[in-house]
Amino acid sequence: MSYRNLTSRAALAASEAEHHESPYGYVPTEWICILFIALFSVSTVIHLGQTIWSRLWWLLGTTVLAGIIEIIGWSGRLWSSISPALLDPFLMQITTTIIAPTPLIAANFVILGQVIKRLGQQYSRLNAMWYTIIFCSCDIIALVIQAVGGAQASSAVQDNEDPNPGGHVMLGGIAFQLAAVSIYLMLATEFLLRYRLDKPFHRKGGVLPKSYAFDNGVKLMIVGLALDGIFILIRSIYRTIELTDGWSGRIIETQVYFNVLDGAMIVLAMFTLNFFHPALLLGKADRWNVKEPSEVDSENPGYPKGSA
Repeated sequence: MSYRNLTSRAALAASEAEHHESPYGYVPTEWICILFIALFSVSTVIHLGQTIWSRLWWLLGTTVLAGIIEIIGWSGRLWSSISPALLDPFLMQITTTIIAPTPLIAANFVILGQVIKRLGQQYSRLNAMWYTIIFCSCDIIALVIQAVGGAQASSAVQDNEDPNPGGHVMLGGIAFQLAAVSIYLMLATEFLLRYRLDKPFHRKGGVLPKSYAFDNGVKLMIVGLALDGIFILIRSIYRTIELTDGWSGRIIETQVYFNVLDGAMIVLAMFTLNFFHPALLLGKADRWNVKEPSEVDSENPGYPKGSA
């Protein structure tokens, strides 16, 4: 046997040993982890700057927070790429990468509520305020369930016990979140269709006029929300299937699935809201605080109807 073949076999054996020791079922690729940390860092810093510039402070607890949690999660994976047998970085990334997109999803709910206020609440099945309240509440519930499940699974791994019960709890949180996102997307689609077809809901007090024209800012914001929704939906479906497959399943132990269907999807969702930013397209904080015609009309049922 040649020296080259011998060293190749030794390297292969060492790699297989590392994979066997790693709790991931593989060793995270170092340069990919660095790339995702860099991408999330850039997007998060931009979001922070955009938040300060726009004074839309709720973005701190949504987009900025999501980015920070993703950075922590991918830092754990980077640590694992250097020390694959260590449990601490593995446990560090379990919960963080599961819960990180949750605040980002909440941002989408808030933005849609603002779009509804501007185009006309009469075309929405839910009042704009209730969109924010209901779906953000669902987001918080999903976050808590996922965090509890992640903590339970992490504790089980530390104690060399079966992490599947915690995984099932996490799966429940992810499935609940997937259902909430799916319902949100369906209601948003219905709202847009009703607006375009001018088919308002007939409620007490009569039909209200359209609040605003479908201007370029609103159009682009809807495009951004649609893209964000698709990326988040893909990621949620992947995570649901991943956890259903179990902690030792082929899906969870295939690194490329995680990199593409989780990491890349959330990176794209983060940068989408950088480019289609609500302050750039819908205005800064002072513009968000102005009562839209649909709100005034809904408070005064006898308000005379006029053109948009």
